[in-house]
Amino acid sequence: MSKLNVSVVVPLYNEEESLCELAAWIERVCSAERLSYEIIMIDDGSTDSSWSVVERLKAEYGERLKAIRFSRNYGKSAALYCGFEAAEGEVVFTMDADLQDSPDEIPAMRRMVIDEGYDLVSGWKRRRHDPASKRWPSKFFNFTARLVSGIKLHDFNCGLKCYRRNVIKSIEVYGEMHRYIPILAKYAGFKRIGEKEVQHYARKYGHSKFGIERMVKGYLDLISVTFMSHFGRSPMYFFGSLGTLMFLFGGLTTVWVIAGKIYKQIFELPLRAVTDQPLFYLAILAIVLGVQLFLAGFLGELINRASSDRNKYLIDKRL
Repeated sequence: MSKLNVSVVVPLYNEEESLCELAAWIERVCSAERLSYEIIMIDDGSTDSSWSVVERLKAEYGERLKAIRFSRNYGKSAALYCGFEAAEGEVVFTMDADLQDSPDEIPAMRRMVIDEGYDLVSGWKRRRHDPASKRWPSKFFNFTARLVSGIKLHDFNCGLKCYRRNVIKSIEVYGEMHRYIPILAKYAGFKRIGEKEVQHYARKYGHSKFGIERMVKGYLDLISVTFMSHFGRSPMYFFGSLGTLMFLFGGLTTVWVIAGKIYKQIFELPLRAVTDQPLFYLAILAIVLGVQLFLAGFLGELINRASSDRNKYLIDKRL
């Protein structure tokens, strides 16, 4: 059992103005609730003075604050992965560093995990202080994610989430998969996934670091996480099965075409050369594609078994 009640993982990129306020806010909430806590700040290759601010906070907070600095910008998923690896709290929170997520939600969300038995609680920003150009694509995106995953969450991409510790130690977050941690958790066997409506504040400093391209990436990632959740450990199940079906289709069709010609020859019926029939070439194509898909699955299995330590990020400093 962890001695710490709460770990708060904060990925940040060029958020120098908000870090001191955020740390003080977290401390105020946790102290009022008498919760032992740690703050884990991951500087994702900031180009402003964010790391200098983090160093000052480290000197002020001591062991209550951990800090990791990447040598370049790897993305939010990489920051969360390293933050989860360092977290020691019984309950682990994630929140953005821009002060749009409220640390005041920590006690209630923690109680949902500790007292109500949830494995994961996701925030729901019912009232968002974002322009319509971000809200409406997000609604459509969340609808699609609910439809594909079967998880009834309104806001998959909310940065404010709360996890039981063994959840974040059991999943791998890489690429741009931070949007789909609830899906990763579900396929890892954690089915108690809840939701809480949370306060969303207007951005106080700076500007959003995410553009419209994240919607395109979001849908590509949704396809990836769905595939990886089902077949990531055994790609042969997907490619091998599909390849076998295509090979059988092509093989049986070829036999049918050749048998039809032999039958017509025996009974002296009008016939066409096998090579004049489009169905024959379709069958040959199916055989070739079937073999290629089967080999792709086989190679995927070899690569999967040979690979290790996929998530390696160059950490420049650690406090």
